[in-house]
Amino acid sequence: MGGGKLKRQVRAFSVVDPSPADPHGLSLLGGPLHRLGHRLGLVRGHSNTVALGLALGVALWLVLLLLALIDGLGAKVFDLSGVGAHVRLLVAVPLFFFCETLLDPRVNKFVETLIRSGVVPVQSLPAFRLEIARTTRLKDSWLPDTACLLLALVISISGPPANLPWLGFSGASSPEQAAVAATLTGQWYWIVCLTVVRFLLLRWLWRLGLWSHFLWRLSRLDLYLVPTHPDGQAGLGYLQSVHAHFTPLVAAISAIEAAAFAQEIVRGSMNFEALGAAVLLLVVMLTVLFLAPLLILAPRLWAARLAGLETYMELGSRYVNAFDGKWAHKREFQDEPLLGTPDLQSLADLQNSLRIIDCLQWIPIGWRLCLQTVSAALIPMLPLLVIKYPLVDLMQKVVARLLGI
Repeated sequence: MGGGKLKRQVRAFSVVDPSPADPHGLSLLGGPLHRLGHRLGLVRGHSNTVALGLALGVALWLVLLLLALIDGLGAKVFDLSGVGAHVRLLVAVPLFFFCETLLDPRVNKFVETLIRSGVVPVQSLPAFRLEIARTTRLKDSWLPDTACLLLALVISISGPPANLPWLGFSGASSPEQAAVAATLTGQWYWIVCLTVVRFLLLRWLWRLGLWSHFLWRLSRLDLYLVPTHPDGQAGLGYLQSVHAHFTPLVAAISAIEAAAFAQEIVRGSMNFEALGAAVLLLVVMLTVLFLAPLLILAPRLWAARLAGLETYMELGSRYVNAFDGKWAHKREFQDEPLLGTPDLQSLADLQNSLRIIDCLQWIPIGWRLCLQTVSAALIPMLPLLVIKYPLVDLMQKVVARLLGI
């Protein structure tokens, strides 16, 4: 008897345990660059690529600095009009890799949670594992990285057709800029550095699309969503924690934009007063870009809410009818004491369950996640205030007011 029970427990555990053939579960990391980082020892474990990002950004920046000294442009290297180069190489590039270092374990944990919690039931596991295998093949393929690199190279060679700072375009070029672009420094920055930055950004956009496709395929499966789940999202609440780790990528894109805005303000091609509308548009675009994939599961959550309300209202009607017949009209158990009866607690529990279902967050985007995303987009913009309001002058005014001078 005990042996049969033990066998059933072992069999049940083997069903929900992640496949040993895929020790890393679902991962968005892969491709030639990631494999090269492994060979060079710059990727620790499976997802810690911070060292790779730092090495890549700093190496490109040091060559840029060396060429600037050779070309006699040392005085202009740290000029505010060229801040975009430093931000892209020393801030954005490491943030790209810092984001994947934080995000990838959360993606893997989300998949494990879906299996272990039973959100993906046993009958849907084969289809779910098939989607994981398909996503793995796509992210490991060399084609996406090659396509992103070719597109980035085409953009660099063809020149800036529009004002898109996040791809390295920073407004109309001036004669002085054209002269700098003709030097070794300019060629290295435009052909090599910006190509690498654009490649990394395009690769991230591809990963975001791959992740969105995985969520869409997940929404097509027969999921077991419990509308009374304590996370308020029928068992999918951990998905918000996954998207919270996109914030370094949001900050990287915002930092590139902020540097481009600073360059345009210094060069006189943009007024500081027009910055507010541009920043607002950027925040909206980044928020939509990184939170919209969550809406893919909204129809399933809405359906779970409606099904839960229907089921629990029917259950509630049966229960309150029985409760009313037993206690209000004394049809049966007339000698049973009302004080301390568990029927009252069961009625209250049923009411609480209905309230939980009614408040189910069928749009899986909470205020905290929105605040984190908006903050990541706005914080890199704060240094722009120094252009309009010099920090030294502000500090002098604050000290003067404190001292009453």
